[in-house]
Amino acid sequence: MATERLPPDDPREWLNRARSNLARTKADIDVPGVYLEDLCFDAQQAAEKAIKAVLISLNVRFPYVHDLAKLLHLIERSGLDLPQGIKEADVLTHFAFETRYPGPEEPVTREEYESAVAIAEAVVRWAGECIGKRP
Repeated sequence: MATERLPPDDPREWLNRARSNLARTKADIDVPGVYLEDLCFDAQQAAEKAIKAVLISLNVRFPYVHDLAKLLHLIERSGLDLPQGIKEADVLTHFAFETRYPGPEEPVTREEYESAVAIAEAVVRWAGECIGKRP
């Protein structure tokens, strides 16, 4: 079921889109023919959009990049402390580039997929808490 669309400058809309990516990541696991690489890309996208939601809530301009370390650095520069587990989200950046297209990378394992989903879930949850605290 679709969520009500909010303006693109509303951090809740970015969080809605993050939750959509996260839901798709978990829902598609048993669909025949779906690559774990693609599901990990959705996990990365969920984390990226959630981080950008926090940046919007902080009124911090951000570049449209997939580099989660760069985006997390902007949050830290704004004065918001990042929990250690959220800092580790930068490992998901790999799924936005190296594994997104056919190439020399080894296939993503089930363990890597589960780790990516767990990290994305933590980031989305944290972002929701951050946004919920803001006026």
